[in-house]
Amino acid sequence: MRDTKESRLLLVLLIAIAFALITVDIRGGRNSPVDGARQAAAAAFGPIENGMSTAVDPVGNAVSAVRNSGDRHDRLAVMEKENAALKAKLGSDDRTRSRLNQLDKMLKVAGQGQYGIKGAQVIAIGAAQGFSWTITIDAGADDGIKRDMTVLNGDGLVGRVTTVGPDTATVLLANDPDFTVGTRMEGNDELGFASGQGDRPLRVELLNGKAEVKKGDRLVTFGSQADKPFVPGVPVGVVSRVDPSGGGLTRTLYVTPYVGFSKLDIVGVVVAGPKKDPRDEVLPAKPKPVPTPTVTVTVTPSADGSAPDDTNTDGQQQ
Repeated sequence: MRDTKESRLLLVLLIAIAFALITVDIRGGRNSPVDGARQAAAAAFGPIENGMSTAVDPVGNAVSAVRNSGDRHDRLAVMEKENAALKAKLGSDDRTRSRLNQLDKMLKVAGQGQYGIKGAQVIAIGAAQGFSWTITIDAGADDGIKRDMTVLNGDGLVGRVTTVGPDTATVLLANDPDFTVGTRMEGNDELGFASGQGDRPLRVELLNGKAEVKKGDRLVTFGSQADKPFVPGVPVGVVSRVDPSGGGLTRTLYVTPYVGFSKLDIVGVVVAGPKKDPRDEVLPAKPKPVPTPTVTVTVTPSADGSAPDDTNTDGQQQ
C-alpha cells in the first residue's frame, strides 16, 4: 500500500473507529454491544491458543522447575551453612568447656602450692629457638612475665620462660634435651636432677647411688634460689624404670612426666613463689590399688564318705 493522501485518511478513520469501540465497550460493561464479537473471537482463536499453550507448557514447566530448583538449592545452601555454623558453635562450646576444665585444674594446683600465677594460652609450638622444644604464649613483659619464671599447668611442670617480648614469651619445655631441673622424691626426699629427652621419659640422676627407689614413685621440683627458675613442689612425673645400682655415686631413673607436651593449651606462669615449700602437697592423690581376685576351692566329700572323683573339664573320669 502506497503512502497517499487516501491511505492516511483511511488510517486516521480506523484509529477513530477503534477508540470509539473501546469507549463503547468500557461504558457498556457486561452488556457491551461488542461482547458478542469478543466471544466469537474467543471461540475462533481459543483452540489455537490452547494448542500453543500445550506446546509451550513443558518448556515453561521446565524453566519453572529449574527456577524452583535454584530456590531449593539456595534454601539448602542456607540450611547447610546454618548447620555448619551450629556445629562450629558446638565445637567451640566443647573447646570452651575443655579450657575451663584446664583452667580450673590449674587453679587448684596453684592454690595447693600457694603459687601466684598469670594465666596464658599457647599460641605456637615448635622450634622457636634453634631445634629446641618450645612453645610461645600470649603473655609477655606487659603482663609481668620475666625470664626464668616457672611455667605449669593443671598436670604439673611445663617448663621455664627463656625469652620475653612485650606481648608474648617463649617457654623451654621440660622435655627439651637442654632442660634440667632439681627434683625431690616423694616420701624419702631423695634429691636429683631431671633432664629432658625429647619424646622419651625424663632422665633423673639421684645424688644418692644407694637410694631405695621403685617404679611408681613420684617426683616434684626441688626449687631454686629466689624461686628462679623453679619454684618448689611442682609435680614432675612418675618413675617408670630404675637402672640397677652399680655402686656408683649416683643412680639413674626414668620418669614419665605428668604433662603431655604435645597438647598444651592453657598454662600458668608463676609470677610469685610460695611462702613455704609445699613439698608433696601438690601431688595428686595416689590411685587406690586394685585388689587381686583370689579363687578358693572347697572339696565336698561324696555321700558314701569316699573322696570325690577327679574329673576334667569335659566331665570325663580320669
